[in-house]
Amino acid sequence: MNAFIEHHQQVIRLDYSCFDRILLNAIIQVLQSPASVVGFLKEKRLATQLTPAYFRAISTDSHHFVEGLAEQRHVEIVQPPKDVRREEWVEPFYRGLHGQNGIAVILKSRENARVAVSFPSQGNHVELCNRFVWQYYFYLQDQDFGRMFLRICPYFPFNARLCLNGHEWLACRLREEGIGFEQCGNAFRTCADPARLQTLADQFSAAHIEACAHRWLAQLVPFFTDRERRHQGFGYRLFVSQVEYCTHLVFDNRAALDRLHERLLDLNRSIGHPDKIALIFGRRITQHTDAGLKTQILDHDLGQPVIRSEYKSSSIKQYVRDHLVLRTETTSYHTPDLGVNKGVEHLPELRQTMAASNNRYLEVQQDVLETFVDRGQLEQLRQATVSPSGRRTPGLRLDDPRLLAVLQALTCFAFLAGRGRFRTTDLHQAAAEALGKTPETYTLGQLRYDLAKLRGKGLVERIAGTQAYRLPPEGYRIAVLYLKLFHRIYAPLTAGTLNPVPWDDRLPPERRAALDRLYAAVDHALSQLFESVGVRLAA
Repeated sequence: MNAFIEHHQQVIRLDYSCFDRILLNAIIQVLQSPASVVGFLKEKRLATQLTPAYFRAISTDSHHFVEGLAEQRHVEIVQPPKDVRREEWVEPFYRGLHGQNGIAVILKSRENARVAVSFPSQGNHVELCNRFVWQYYFYLQDQDFGRMFLRICPYFPFNARLCLNGHEWLACRLREEGIGFEQCGNAFRTCADPARLQTLADQFSAAHIEACAHRWLAQLVPFFTDRERRHQGFGYRLFVSQVEYCTHLVFDNRAALDRLHERLLDLNRSIGHPDKIALIFGRRITQHTDAGLKTQILDHDLGQPVIRSEYKSSSIKQYVRDHLVLRTETTSYHTPDLGVNKGVEHLPELRQTMAASNNRYLEVQQDVLETFVDRGQLEQLRQATVSPSGRRTPGLRLDDPRLLAVLQALTCFAFLAGRGRFRTTDLHQAAAEALGKTPETYTLGQLRYDLAKLRGKGLVERIAGTQAYRLPPEGYRIAVLYLKLFHRIYAPLTAGTLNPVPWDDRLPPERRAALDRLYAAVDHALSQLFESVGVRLAA
């Protein structure tokens, strides 16, 4: 079990992980080059002149088909107002279906699309160009996926986009099996059979998505015959454009979750936050990718603060929704950044990668929340280490700025990047910055010496036969412990005692952060202790 979930399981009544929102591009891959477009239209449609009028006739027929379909099924074609959430705006149209499957509404919107364009001055020359054209959003109630939408471009080669939701698919399966549940937005707050819920979530596959997509595309894009789609290579292929994988922890009561989330927000503002999050995404960080790494705490659109970390085109965020659900969500807009091909058939690999990201994120958060110290262990770390060959390596001093800089770099650099290894050169820049120096003034030799101290205590391991290292889980926890003790205990208490900020006392206690109130209480208690034992600070 995940360490975070195990630690808090007494106040968690339901936990599960699943795909949430998935956005897929649907294209006929063989028609994505001009030569293939010309060949298809001449061979399959017997076109003699590929003029602008010819392509205009194709799109006109497509518009007429949509209009006729809407009239036949008594569905409105509307242009939504700007600056509205379409999911909310279409809600009344879904209610009009009265629970039946079908088309709720068709939205018409002018957007950019890649379409075939004829250049008559160059003969039958055709190019695939981006043009601002009308496109149709079919908002659907599907028998297998519940609510979803399919955007179709009525211009050749009829590229499309599909948006569906893993929670909707799961809700349909739970209803089919007669399992009771309570759904609130994109989350289940209760489920009568949590084990079956997770089993169903793990069974969700590309085959389910493809069956749904091809069923609707065959109905809504009649230009291609069934034989062309099935047997001649002119069927749609699906590629992931955006995907979300979430882990939901449903708490018994709001107070317990509020206290926990407040601590997470506070601790992630300082040490332990994954601002270099190869650790989370399992990808190697290089000089070409580290510019895209950052962590920030921001207000979610629901008014909830969010811990959000970004890696290139992917991100992971954690926030509270509906007062009882702690949601950890990995999102990717370009799955190759995670080492996974965009084809929907790679969904199992994508699930494994994104689930591992969520698990590592929660485990890191638990390490940040709790670091236990055994009796005598801290003192042992301070003692010198003697190797079997007799080589003596100094111990670890809590106030050693170079040691703290290396530990800070290790917790931020991401010790599980790629195959879980790093070299001193990978760590050098981050350690120097944490120390307030440059790589020239804090040399590689000094870094190797400092790493040797950590190796002597087994907190950093050398990978046999290589020049690489790895940071085991125990090393990560000790790194967080040292940083906590220095940055969160000794440093702030010393500063508050020796150099307090005068105007802090003017702030009413109820307006101070919870951590600041605790610091003030400790400082006040220390002052009373000093006075009782006859110790006072020199002027």
